[in-house]
This record gives sequence, structure tokens and C-alpha cells, in this order.
Amino acid sequence: MTILDKSYIIMGIVNVTEDSFYDGGRYATASAAVDCALRLIGEGADVIDIGGCSSRPGAKFLPPEEEAARVAPVVCELIRRGVSVPISVDTVWSSVAEAAIGAGATWVNDIAAGRIDTRMPKLVASNPQCAAVLTHSRGTPDTMQVNPSYADTVGEVIRETARSVDAFLEAGVDKGKIIVDPGFGFAKDTGHNAELLRRLGDFVSMGYPVLVGLSRKSFIGALTNRPVESRLPGTLAATAVAYKNGAKIFRVHDVRETADFLRVLTALGKDV
Repeated sequence: MTILDKSYIIMGIVNVTEDSFYDGGRYATASAAVDCALRLIGEGADVIDIGGCSSRPGAKFLPPEEEAARVAPVVCELIRRGVSVPISVDTVWSSVAEAAIGAGATWVNDIAAGRIDTRMPKLVASNPQCAAVLTHSRGTPDTMQVNPSYADTVGEVIRETARSVDAFLEAGVDKGKIIVDPGFGFAKDTGHNAELLRRLGDFVSMGYPVLVGLSRKSFIGALTNRPVESRLPGTLAATAVAYKNGAKIFRVHDVRETADFLRVLTALGKDV
């Protein structure tokens, strides 16, 4: 049995950054990030996702060397501590992913799905132990929320995601190592996000595990009129819809609360 055989998977977020939209600056040092990761594992995280560059709307990319210098020491220390869960690196750069893999990471979470760094598919293929999360997005974080537009939201996102999947398969990545993410909040407005969530089953039909990143995002704020620090209830409501519609992996800041929520939800049945 592999981790992807579980009924659901909780991915805990560790931002080694100063400007992430929710917890920017809290874990900007390697020691703070390691402590955060260990806490999230204790709370029930099945995977730890470590990012060294914010992907919030309006954020600018860091030089890959600086991003790698933030991420790799955290991965290395977690491996030294003997953590038993997979470690993911959240990056669009193959050089950052390579440094993290060299330190012990076994998942690559690319919010551009190889679109920005076309070397990413080959990098993942050359490390067959690695899973690849392919997230749909357009543009870059600093431009993606400038009037996002779709004639057919779900159809276009699926077709663009399928092209990314094909690029990774053609590079030699095992189909069983690919995970798809519709990219909530990445080049989507509130209406786009809501439609994608309602029709998440269309992504499940692609034949790959579906990851959702809903945690405290701006569309939750738009629906609830709550600031980011007060969006946990709205996030859990969206999580229920995502689980019911077939999502497998939940990328979250609030691991303990999500773990309890999904434990009860699954105990009572998917159709509650």
C-alpha cells in the first residue's frame, strides 16, 4: 500500500517565506520551518509541502538560488530527524526541485506544471521515486489575477492540465506518480473557483488523484466576507464539497482541524 491508496491525504503547508498571504514570516527561518513541519506531522499531516517563494497574487519570483537556499536546509534537517512522511517541494524551478530532491524530498509541487521551467518534466522523470503535482495556472503570480477570463472554465482548465500531463508522460514520468490540481486561486476569480469546485468530478475523470488547495484563499473570503485569519470555517465547508466530489489530497494550513473534519466526514459517509 502506498500513500496514494489512502482514502484521503492531508498535505501540510510550510512557507519558508516572509510574504505568504496567511503565514508569511512566521516560519521564515529554517529552524522555525522545521518546528512547524514537525508540529504539522504530529497533528496528522501525511505529506509536508515546503515552499521558499510566495505564490500569492502579486508576488514576484525569487532567484532560484535564493529559493533553494531557503528550502533545501529544511528538507535536509527533517530527513536528519527521521520524519516518516513524504516531503514535497513547492517550486516552479527545476534547479530548486533538484536541490530539494538531493536533500531528500520525494514530491515536486509545481504551480506552473512545467510551463515556466520546461526542464521540470525531465527532472522529475530522472528521479522515479518522485511524485509530481501538476497545478493549473496562467501567467505568473504577479500577473495571474489581472482579469482572468475563460469562455469555458472547466473545459479550458482540463485541456490545459491535460497538456501538462502529456508533457510529463512524454518525458518519462510514470503515470502513477502524477497528481493534478485545478489551481484554485491561480488565474481564477470567485466564479471560476466555485464552478471548478462544483465540477471537480470532471478532473477526477482524468484518471489521476486530484489535489485541492483551498485553505483560507481569497475566494473563501469573498464568499464569507471574512479576513484571512477567520476563513477556517469557510475552508472546511469547501473541503466537504471537494471531498464529496472526489478530491484525494487536501493542501492546508490547519492540519489538526482538517484531520478531525475529514475523520468525522468519512466516518459518517461521503453522502452526508
